[in-house]
Amino acid sequence: MPQYALKYADARGELHQQVMEAASEQELRERLTQQGFLVYSLRKKADIGGFSGGLRGGSKKLDMEKFLIFNQQFVTLFKAGLPILKALDLLAERLTDAKLGPYIREIRDDVKKGSLLSDAFKRQGIFPPIYVTSIMAGEKSGALGEVLERYVNYQRLALAVRKKILVSLMYPAVLMTLVVVLVIFLVTFVVPRFAELYSTTSAQLPYMTRLLIAIGTTAKNYILLAAAVLAGLIIAARLYLRTEAGQILSDRIKLKIPVLNEIWLKYQVAQVARLLSTILTGGIPLVQGLETSGDSLGSPLLRNALAAAQRGVKEGQPLSRSLQATKIFPPLAIDMMEVGESTGALPAMLASVAEFYEEDVNTRMTAVLSLVEPAIMLIMGGFVAFVLISLYLPIFSLAESFS
Repeated sequence: MPQYALKYADARGELHQQVMEAASEQELRERLTQQGFLVYSLRKKADIGGFSGGLRGGSKKLDMEKFLIFNQQFVTLFKAGLPILKALDLLAERLTDAKLGPYIREIRDDVKKGSLLSDAFKRQGIFPPIYVTSIMAGEKSGALGEVLERYVNYQRLALAVRKKILVSLMYPAVLMTLVVVLVIFLVTFVVPRFAELYSTTSAQLPYMTRLLIAIGTTAKNYILLAAAVLAGLIIAARLYLRTEAGQILSDRIKLKIPVLNEIWLKYQVAQVARLLSTILTGGIPLVQGLETSGDSLGSPLLRNALAAAQRGVKEGQPLSRSLQATKIFPPLAIDMMEVGESTGALPAMLASVAEFYEEDVNTRMTAVLSLVEPAIMLIMGGFVAFVLISLYLPIFSLAESFS
């Protein structure tokens, strides 16, 4: 008899993981449902090791903007009364993202064979945990259309905030790139030309001119080596930052950078609040919601904090006190969550927390960037002035000596 690895919650909301035998997946699911358990995941034990196969080798990532379009179309078709299989058939051939097609067709085939829609999506291993959990909640509550619509709204808001931040960073990034290109051009091309000119004279050069020529000559001779070393360091840093230790170190450094630490932390808090609000509104228990939110975050520091909060909630503590014990979440967010718990409106209060901190992040980003741009211009202007004065000062000195 086949064995199944399953994760389920009992009547008290406590999560359990174990391996059970059953004739089929459907039979085991019905047995657990009759016993009053809420099944979150159920997979054949033989399939566990191959779970990453749905990732196509782990090399492909989901395009969230095109995935949003898919979900908008899927919700529209589902709410119009089309069966899930028919909706998947229509969408599989008309996707804006061709890379998503094979996954949707595999999901359609799994559903045809009797799998639940949430299990079919989870089996692909590429879709966000919050999405799979939301579908599971919709299947359990019989309100799949409403749950998917809430996820679409969440995804739209999350993408809008992310786009706004990226657009804000675009101009400073372009400006910094131009500054670096200009510095490299001046140091490796212009300065060596003047060095050759001054080498034909026996005049004593000013100290700042000699310093600049030494820098320019060295840079010209070793620019390829420096570029190779820099590229190697960047590659090594990227590989290290993909590890758990590297990501934790990166998070701790971000928390120590003045001004930027508050922006980063508030953005993460807004993301957590938005995730939890969407999950709880969909009917998922708090303990499972914390686990799903942690799996959806890119920051291991926040994931560990949510895991610690999850243990506190399991022990009977309120969410606000459990998050406060992590010493990461801002006091205002904790206070707002505490009010939401006391009034029984935690999902709505979490949404308010997300909106407040998203707006705060946007305001602070605008303020910081308004100072960064002129600072870059001043640095660039100062360097260009230093180069021009250093290069032309000897010419003025030579002109005075011949007059």
